[in-house]
Amino acid sequence: MIAISDNVQLRKDVPSGTITLNRPDCRNALSREMVGMVQQALDDFAQEGSVRAVILTGSGDTFCSGTDLFQLQETAESPDAFKIWHDDAKAFQDLIETLLRYPKPIISAVNGWNVGCGLALMLASDIVIAGESSKLLMPEALRGLNAGMTTPLLSFRVGTGPAAKILFCGKPVLATEALRLGLYHETVKDDLIWARSHELATQCAAGARESHQMTRQMLNETIGESLFTQLSIGAANMAAARTTPAAMEGVKAFLEKRDPDWNALH
Repeated sequence: MIAISDNVQLRKDVPSGTITLNRPDCRNALSREMVGMVQQALDDFAQEGSVRAVILTGSGDTFCSGTDLFQLQETAESPDAFKIWHDDAKAFQDLIETLLRYPKPIISAVNGWNVGCGLALMLASDIVIAGESSKLLMPEALRGLNAGMTTPLLSFRVGTGPAAKILFCGKPVLATEALRLGLYHETVKDDLIWARSHELATQCAAGARESHQMTRQMLNETIGESLFTQLSIGAANMAAARTTPAAMEGVKAFLEKRDPDWNALH
């Protein structure tokens, strides 16, 4: 295992390269520093000729618990909060676009919970292998936030109808339902997630590099031609939502382990 930092680790098992989100003490919550580290990890593996597919996963019992809300609340106290949030949203947009335009297949190995912006990472992948006990959750509405980056990807993958229910209701999506909707390609026993992902990376390695790159361009940039415009709008919405009283109340309530009082805002 090669650590870019304690929070993001790289592992090369030819023909796969694995990027592991490694903040198990906070369920792999995605900080702004980690966004940059994952970007760097992708850049590193893009230059590795022996790596034919990249596996993205999380350490411990969680793939990703979403945005680091403690960091978000700390930023709210800064006089430059809006600029920082705008920069954060742009950096995350850049990361998602890197995933979508990446020259090699990307496999998400989803272990345990995957929440909020963690779904955006998963949805920007080509193949999703998940554990039987895994769960998905989009809680942004419960936090007064906006899932600006995940919404277009979710709609692109499963359509606006299923996406609306997941986004509005804020209820967990179990592995069986995620598989039925097409959010997962396969479910396996929890201890076999990485092994199955590596097996698929080996299958991908039998194909030509040029074919993979052209196929990804067709899928994500030609068929999904409006996706990048939607992601730009989504990034702006995500940043703007963080400035609202609803976000202040929703995030504070979550960190204080209580229900938000939306009526107090009106």
